[in-house]
Amino acid sequence: MVPTYRKDTIAAIATPQGIGALGIVRVSGPDAIVKINGLFPNKDLETIKSHTLHFGPIIHEGELIDEVLISVFRAPHSFTGENSVEISCHGSPYILQKLMEALAAIGISPAEPGEYTLRAYLNGRMDLSQAEAVADLIAAESKAAHDTAMQQMRGGFSLKIKELRAQLLYFASLIELELDFAEEDVEFADRGTLINLLDTTYMEAAKLAASFQLGNAIKSGVKVVIAGRPNAGKSTLLNALLNEERALVSDIPGTTRDSIEDVLVVDGIKFRFIDTAGIRDPAETIERMGIARTFEKIKEADIIVYLYDVNTTSPQMLRDDIETFEGKNKIILVGNKIDSAQEDKAPFETGFQFPSVQISAKKGLHIDAFKSLLIQSLDLAHVMPTGQETIVTNIRHFNSLNHVLMAIDQIRAGLQLHITGDLLAADIKSALRSMAEITGEITSDEILGNIFGKFCIGK
Repeated sequence: MVPTYRKDTIAAIATPQGIGALGIVRVSGPDAIVKINGLFPNKDLETIKSHTLHFGPIIHEGELIDEVLISVFRAPHSFTGENSVEISCHGSPYILQKLMEALAAIGISPAEPGEYTLRAYLNGRMDLSQAEAVADLIAAESKAAHDTAMQQMRGGFSLKIKELRAQLLYFASLIELELDFAEEDVEFADRGTLINLLDTTYMEAAKLAASFQLGNAIKSGVKVVIAGRPNAGKSTLLNALLNEERALVSDIPGTTRDSIEDVLVVDGIKFRFIDTAGIRDPAETIERMGIARTFEKIKEADIIVYLYDVNTTSPQMLRDDIETFEGKNKIILVGNKIDSAQEDKAPFETGFQFPSVQISAKKGLHIDAFKSLLIQSLDLAHVMPTGQETIVTNIRHFNSLNHVLMAIDQIRAGLQLHITGDLLAADIKSALRSMAEITGEITSDEILGNIFGKFCIGK
């Protein structure tokens, strides 16, 4: 459902479904305080100060629903920018339902998904990129996802975009001024300065766009495929990482026929580990299908962990397998079963420059060193641990930044061809429009519906 901005008063349960110690109902709108006042006989909420807490009973039609704690927020100093009340009650589903029925009876409408944050955006409490970061913050499952969402919600990304847009907007106004004096052949916008600004803007936009690969991985989880030949110990490694028997382990080659996935957070980063069927020439149809899926997963992977048995793998075997991973530069070579390796067997040179480590998945040896290689492969040095670097995590923002880059290329080409000011102004407006779409200065009902319709009810 596409959320709409109604100027009535709305309510929703803000806590998850099920029985809990506490439940919270959020009420927002012009009549929030006065209408809740009619259910709360202990105190006159219309006369109290904003940002205060009050304890007492909620009573509707003579029935005591619960004893609650009420928080009052007066406009514009609330999340939505409207008069708001939050009712903290016991977490009984029955109490919450009765409370919602009482609110409906006094003319308070149920909120739609994302309607609170939509109102905050429309009331100027946050821009669109900040509003999207609210959803990312709620969904964050790791420290890195939390930090990037928090940085965006506090306006770090918006500020960068607004700075770039303000500079470009200044030159657009000078170009427009030239058009007003076209007959006098006056040039207000210095082309050399404009080129320097375009170069700076392009580099900043390109840097932001390039961060999306990392940002998307942080937000959705880094896909790590554990690949290798049968009996290399892939399932044993997955079990060792998760500290549980997640995957079936057997000495029989080809035991794993399908991919097995699970999630592990390492140093604040969510990794999605995928155990796959062993790479070999299969003898049967089912195993052949499993190996085909292995290569499908490899194509989708952010990182490939190539696991090999240090006792049975030759340098040539390893090279033959690695060469099948076309276009994948983030590969970690992991030699397994060092606990049973022959003492006189020297480690061979692979000929590849990929990071490598030797472990015993069965004994848990050097697993921490392997985890460290995973973190290093993400190249987080420029964003961790300060968290001040802006990282793009949203595909909508990424697409808009690419449109900015294309528009700047058009402007550059126009300057080289000495095109007229009206055509140059049109290209600058295209770049400005794409920037404005990120922060929501220019938007549409379709975009708003797509964004806020995915929010949970109560936020």
